Amino acid sequence: MARDRKFSTEDLYHATKHILLQQGYEGFNFSLLAERLDISRGAIYKYFDNREELVIHFMRYEMNLFLVELLEIEQYSTFDEKLTFLLDLIFKNPSVPRLIEIGQRIPTNENIKVKEDFFKLEDLRLEMYKHLQGFIDLGREEQKLKPSIPDALILGFIFQSIMIPNHFDIPHSVWVQSLKEILCNGILQIH
Repeated sequence: MARDRKFSTEDLYHATKHILLQQGYEGFNFSLLAERLDISRGAIYKYFDNREELVIHFMRYEMNLFLVELLEIEQYSTFDEKLTFLLDLIFKNPSVPRLIEIGQRIPTNENIKVKEDFFKLEDLRLEMYKHLQGFIDLGREEQKLKPSIPDALILGFIFQSIMIPNHFDIPHSVWVQSLKEILCNGILQIH
C-alpha cells in the first residue's frame, strides 16, 4: 500500500512526463502517478483537484524550461549558427512536440483554474514563437530563406524534423548536420 511521503515538484513532474509520454493524456491518471511515486492518491489531491490541473501545471513547467534554453539562441549572430543551435535544442528535448500535442487535448471549459493556466501556457507558446520570429527574420535578412515560404511552415518543418526516426542509428552530429543540409538546401543535387 502506498504511503504518505514527501515528494518534490521535480519528482512529480518527472513521473507525470513519463506517464504522459507512455500512456498519453487519455491514459494518465492519479492512480498511475501515485504508484510510480510510491505515494497515496490523496497526497496528489492535496495539491491538484484533478488531472487537468496537474497536467497543465506540468506543461507550463516544461515550456518554461524549454524557453530558458531557447533564449540562448540570442548568443549566436548568424542564421546558420542559430539554426544549428535550434536543431540541437530540439533534439535535446525530443518530447516537446509530443507534449504540445498532449497539451492540446486538455479540456479547459470545465475548470476555471485549468482555463487560466491554459491561457498562461498559450502566452508561453507565443513567447517561444516571438523568439523564433527573430530567427526567421534573420534568415530572411541574410537571404537564407525563400520569401515565398510562410514562417509558420518553416518553423513547423524544423520542429517536425525531430519526428523523423533514425532507424539506422546515424551518429547524432551527422543526423543534425544532415537535417540542416536538407532544411537549407533540399535533397536534390543541383548541377
